Amino acid sequence: MASSCTQLYLQCRNLFLSRTVARTCQYSTQVHHCVTHTRVSIKIPLGYSFFKGNHTTTQARQRWKQQMLCYSDLAATHPGTEAKEDKYVEGTLREDVVAYRSPLLPIGDVVPVIESQMSLDLDTAELSALEEISEEEAVSISVPSAMPPASTSLRDYVDHSETLSKLVQLGVSLWKLEQKPNVGSMLLKLNYDTDVAPRLLFLKEIGVEDSCFGHIITHNPFILTQNLDNLQARVNYLKSKKFSSEAVASMVSRAPYLLNFSVKRLDNRLGFYQQQLKLSASNTRNIVARLPRLLCGSLEPVKENLKVCEIELGFKENEIQHMVTVVPKVLTANKRKLIQIFDYLHNVMKVPHNLIVKFPQVLNSRYLRIRERHLFLEYLGKAQYDPILPNYISLDRLVSLPDEVFCTELASATLEDFNLFLKTL
Repeated sequence: MASSCTQLYLQCRNLFLSRTVARTCQYSTQVHHCVTHTRVSIKIPLGYSFFKGNHTTTQARQRWKQQMLCYSDLAATHPGTEAKEDKYVEGTLREDVVAYRSPLLPIGDVVPVIESQMSLDLDTAELSALEEISEEEAVSISVPSAMPPASTSLRDYVDHSETLSKLVQLGVSLWKLEQKPNVGSMLLKLNYDTDVAPRLLFLKEIGVEDSCFGHIITHNPFILTQNLDNLQARVNYLKSKKFSSEAVASMVSRAPYLLNFSVKRLDNRLGFYQQQLKLSASNTRNIVARLPRLLCGSLEPVKENLKVCEIELGFKENEIQHMVTVVPKVLTANKRKLIQIFDYLHNVMKVPHNLIVKFPQVLNSRYLRIRERHLFLEYLGKAQYDPILPNYISLDRLVSLPDEVFCTELASATLEDFNLFLKTL
């Protein structure tokens, strides 16, 4: 009876052993792929009751070796587990538990990874957001702000760019510059010490006031990329044409694009005005010094205005020369505005050509001002522009005097009367 129970016990034990080993090997295959990604120590059941004593077979021993190869990495990184296993391993089984060194992930490479991870955990613990700190420590904490990778406004880069911050201090309007294509990226690439400062020093040396730097760069940021030798050559050319140093500085301040053009272009422009208007070199120099943008803009509007004055308005060549010499803006005035003012002066106010030539500044005035004041004088019966007749009113005073002075000196009325009259128009 006892031997029968012993045989039945052995059969049940072997059947349970084979199933357990199969499941253990299947589980070990899954664990082998994720063992390098986990840090949780796993206690491996050694199956003490199945492998103890003389009942441990050679086949079971080989299967157990394969199983232990899968868990060797964890055993190497967790020596405490091996110590606990010693309590259950006896006899020959103790020799089978051998640390396995995988060629893909050596045990020596695992330790530094764990140590670095532990150091990161310690650093995180020291900088925990839940830890209370003093007010002094809180104030001393500084969070560096990164430069935005892209933006539609230059103001987002002012705090990160020395060039932009210095340009703002000079009075440069960045909101105007960012409306021009590719100017923003160009400014961000410039170095203040090597690109911007030498150009500013050059402008100062030729006589430009410091207060004009912002205006010049706002309207012509490309001067910061011009070669210094080219800039000096253009200034030297203007001085060779007998422009004074003060005139050159004033021209650069009022026409920021002037120094962007080559010497050849500047020479061609001066020659054009001298030949087209048949003026002397002195008068040509005087016109350009008073209106330096004549050297920067297109010549087509100038040619068109000259034809309008001669053909449509009926002025003679010498009259055009005189008007241009006194008021150079006639050359760049809007053609429609020029025709509208002349038509009102000549056909409505009955002013002859010779009086318009005598006071050409009237062509540079506002059409509405001329119309309102003429109608008020006509209402009062004082619209008399002939210098031969009494109560003569010059065109110069008509358009240049402030409203209050115009009312008291020319219209002999009050400003309130003039404002009430304007409401009836």
